[in-house]
Amino acid sequence: MPKKNLFATVLTYAAPSSNYRGESEENRTVLQKIAKGAKEHTVISPESMRNALREMLIEAGLPSNRKRVHDQDQLAVEFKEFPNASKFADDFLFGFMVADNDAIKKNKGMLPKRDSILRMNMAVAVTPYRFDATFHQSPMNAGSSPWKNSAKSALLHREISHTAYQYPFALAYNDCKEKPEWVKPLLKAIGELSNVAGGHARSYYEMAPKSIIARLTPCLVAGFNTYGFDENGNFNELSRLHSEDLPAEEFWIGGEIIRNMKAEQRKHLQDAGAKLYENPQKLIIDLANDFLG
Repeated sequence: MPKKNLFATVLTYAAPSSNYRGESEENRTVLQKIAKGAKEHTVISPESMRNALREMLIEAGLPSNRKRVHDQDQLAVEFKEFPNASKFADDFLFGFMVADNDAIKKNKGMLPKRDSILRMNMAVAVTPYRFDATFHQSPMNAGSSPWKNSAKSALLHREISHTAYQYPFALAYNDCKEKPEWVKPLLKAIGELSNVAGGHARSYYEMAPKSIIARLTPCLVAGFNTYGFDENGNFNELSRLHSEDLPAEEFWIGGEIIRNMKAEQRKHLQDAGAKLYENPQKLIIDLANDFLG
């Protein structure tokens, strides 16, 4: 039996979303956006999601080589050792690149770079950005304050979007087979993903799945639209799960999309061999065991 590859698309719950990197243009905190058709949609980078996953796996007790350093005047990280994918879970899962030639020479025989085995793409809002914003006033530090940010109070302009996001990820069995004890916690963390940020600004926005569509297949591509959720949480490509198109027995479907599904469609998908779960976290645990044994 050929080993399988995992492809999945996660849809989050909708909630107010603001800048997650702490970046601004003068006093305006902007959301990152891309054009999708004729409208702009806010996005969240895969790097910020991987950063949150890295921190979750550290909390779970997996061996980690890299950590954030928060006492610098810029984004900074510290490594314990020269990267080693056999020793550290984060080096194995998320990859690394060493550009320091002296360090490479001192660690001859060690790989200076490795790609991430977790393939992710941007999280894209399912609803267009509608130019919503809020205004806040930053107070002046007055009196005998030992530090002062500015000489006067400032009005802060923050862009806001109320939306759900969807994002795809993929894993190849051949990349994961050496360390299933590290990949399974990674998948569990995706099922509970929160605290996503690239910098110091973190709002409470859960990136865990409200709904999830996954496929375990010998194919090298997902074969379906990995950004296939619409604004109402429907995934229209489920209509392709039949003997003439996509094999239903390779699909795992979970979360609200199942809880809201009509009984006749659920029965049709189950009879065709699809695995249906009302709870997306349980789906991910069972999927990880099927994927990795």
